[in-house]
Amino acid sequence: MREYDVIVVGAGGAGLRAAIAAQEAGADVAMVTKLHPVRSHTGAAEGGINAALREGDDWHDHAYDTMKGSDYLGDAPAVEALTRESPKETIQLENWGMAFSRDEDGQVSQRPFGGLSFPRTTYAGAETGHHMLHTMYEQVVKRGIEVYDEWYVTRLAVSDEDEPEERDCHGVVAYDIKRGEIEGFRARDGVILATGGLGQVYDHTTNAIANTGDGVAMAYRAGVPIEDMEMIQFHPTTLPSTGVLISEGVRGEGGILYNSEGERFMFEHGYANNDGELASRDVVSRAELNEVNNGRGIEDEYVHLDMRHLGEDRILDRLENILHLAEDFEGVDGLEEPMPVKPGQHYAMGGIETDEWGATCVGGLYAVGECACASVHGANRLGGNALPELAVFGARAGRHAAGDVDEEAKITTGWDEDSEEGENVSPVPLGEAGLPSAEKGALADGGTTAESAGDAGVVEEAVQAERARVHYLLEKEEGINHAEVRSELQETMTENVNVFREEGALKDALEDISEARQDYQHVTVEDPSRTYNTDLIHTIETRNLLDVAEAITVGALARDEFRGAHWRKEHQERKDDEWLKHTMLSWNDGSPGLWYKPAVLEGEDKSYEPKERSY
Repeated sequence: MREYDVIVVGAGGAGLRAAIAAQEAGADVAMVTKLHPVRSHTGAAEGGINAALREGDDWHDHAYDTMKGSDYLGDAPAVEALTRESPKETIQLENWGMAFSRDEDGQVSQRPFGGLSFPRTTYAGAETGHHMLHTMYEQVVKRGIEVYDEWYVTRLAVSDEDEPEERDCHGVVAYDIKRGEIEGFRARDGVILATGGLGQVYDHTTNAIANTGDGVAMAYRAGVPIEDMEMIQFHPTTLPSTGVLISEGVRGEGGILYNSEGERFMFEHGYANNDGELASRDVVSRAELNEVNNGRGIEDEYVHLDMRHLGEDRILDRLENILHLAEDFEGVDGLEEPMPVKPGQHYAMGGIETDEWGATCVGGLYAVGECACASVHGANRLGGNALPELAVFGARAGRHAAGDVDEEAKITTGWDEDSEEGENVSPVPLGEAGLPSAEKGALADGGTTAESAGDAGVVEEAVQAERARVHYLLEKEEGINHAEVRSELQETMTENVNVFREEGALKDALEDISEARQDYQHVTVEDPSRTYNTDLIHTIETRNLLDVAEAITVGALARDEFRGAHWRKEHQERKDDEWLKHTMLSWNDGSPGLWYKPAVLEGEDKSYEPKERSY
């Protein structure tokens, strides 16, 4: 068993920043990641980092834009932590050598982005995430932080007290992809989950194949509530054939959206009379699909994004990568013709419930980045707010886990006196409740581990349980392949839990997910080998996708209002009297239950009163 003070699971932007901060605070740190750090999905982020750096801008204005963008479901202490600390983290990145784009006078460039009242998005061409990732990885190497790359964490080592708030996380269990061995990692002070997104729930997504919601699912089954899972962002400009992202930076530089009739529809059809293409992402995505549904789409599928008028020099200077993407995946020369785009799943606003320091209700367990929900983004994330979230909350969680923070959190975690029970809205049993008793947990990570002699005993029991699960999967001779289950799941999520949501379709999705869960009980791994067994990895990932997909869908069915990215056909109005609250879901040992807690709109020196959101 390997032992460290702090273990960071995942090595994208949030994980790297957390590891650096924990090490700077004096902790002995290790990173355990199923991908090499520079292969992490942060590298695919194109747009930029929002930070109030210039005269005339202020972090308070950034906070207001973020809260407005969240449709008033963000929690003010987290929102203000993001906007207050983003300038410092951005300057830190520059000091570490990140190659930001610059104006002629040498100042770091900033451009407009959707939903912002000031052009505060710093960027590095159209490859901001790539530069950020490499800059932070250099710092990890410089500091000698131990990195276990291609080690897939499949289970948390959490004690089994009745109430999640009484449990502690003592480490993790990981599968060494190169050797085929399963080993334990004990964390003396804390485990920080930084496992990224969950986009593989859908079949049209900007997310990488590795983004399967692992951290969310593991924490959920270990007893940590998951929050606002229904809030899924669909980016308005993805390439139709692949889901590859076309950066919001194109529209930030002045790119224009046209329908099949050559209309600049954001203005001409009244979707965003002031900001047009630079309205928030949920507004633009719905507008595009409305155009397609009303017969003004191109080939009944997409619209056009035109940047030709920006000129070759400007495009090559600031958006060269976009030219390569359009040419490689759609055969389109962006200098000569408009690019086809349509909405695609891009980001999860919801995730593992945390406070503004990244701490969960389970002692010693933290979550940061896209897998976490503080809640910074509420019902809709503004473009340019994801990368500063990685840096700000990665640093905060790293310091907190290393014991370098005395400040008490303003956001509570777990059930408290302000929480309220929710009603069961699902037409089918959730979780494992609908499975035959003999099959329950047979293929799951099992959540908690019985308390043994000391912290190391909990980790060792978790290791043994995980070895038994993998042995079961590898030795089973007959069954179905995980790909059939995953395809079934992605098809129903894309069809029924997309931008436009209807009650009947959401219920159909829950029934399909229940059937997929039952099918998964018969899954088998066809590759019997132990090393580099991608069939085994994908089979475990598919289990995680099932739990995540169910959580998204039941939350979407329960929230009978229209807020941010969540649109309901039967409820096309925002209901502040009823729904200024977070949707919470707890695993409850395999029988999930819905509950709610109020959104925190009280900030450091002001209260964010909900207003009509228009752009």
